Amino acid sequence: MKIEILGPGCAKCNKLAETAKAAADELGVKYELEKVSDVNLIMGYGVMMTPGLVIDGAVKSVGKVPSIEEIKKMMQ
Repeated sequence: MKIEILGPGCAKCNKLAETAKAAADELGVKYELEKVSDVNLIMGYGVMMTPGLVIDGAVKSVGKVPSIEEIKKMMQ
């Protein structure tokens, strides 16, 4: 599973990275976590508000930090 965190590295972006990592760890899935800060790449996903959460190439969340439970549902 590829998890991408879209954002400039703000506090919310870092929190989303931590939460996504915790969700994946709880599910016991193998994953690669990547932080994407390049504005052109972020806009390529159609994301205008950060942080953004992308799982396996699909945008799952924009502009907020979902709970661990919400992210786990997105990963299944």
